[in-house]
Amino acid sequence: MKILLAVDGSAYTKKMLAYLSTHEALISGAVEYTVLTVQAQLPTRARAAVGKQIVDDYYREEAEKVLAPVTKFLARHGIAPERASKVGQPGEAIAKFAEAGKFDLVVMGSHGHSSLGNLVMGSVSTQVLAHCKVPVLLVR
Repeated sequence: MKILLAVDGSAYTKKMLAYLSTHEALISGAVEYTVLTVQAQLPTRARAAVGKQIVDDYYREEAEKVLAPVTKFLARHGIAPERASKVGQPGEAIAKFAEAGKFDLVVMGSHGHSSLGNLVMGSVSTQVLAHCKVPVLLVR
């Protein structure tokens, strides 16, 4: 089984990891894990002002801030996941990555905004559900 863990470093990522740790079927050595984080793209003017190298370094550092604690958590459970980071619209990027990687399941934390909150702010989990053909497990 291949599981994609979509993480953003928030408290909801921590809740998702806590959920995984209590469900042996999801956190076992027989499962292949990939941890993915998606950084929102910086505005065009900001990218142009600071240059490609600084922007690339920024994306890499931000991804590492999110991926490192998740990787450490999984290592404590005897799991060495693949790691990936993307830049773009998080919901769409997660869905595309899940399909391209032929994952069996996407697991992610959900902020649990109300319907009005989703309408006003949007929701990464809503976007993933709308675009993803892979089963999605949302943890709140």
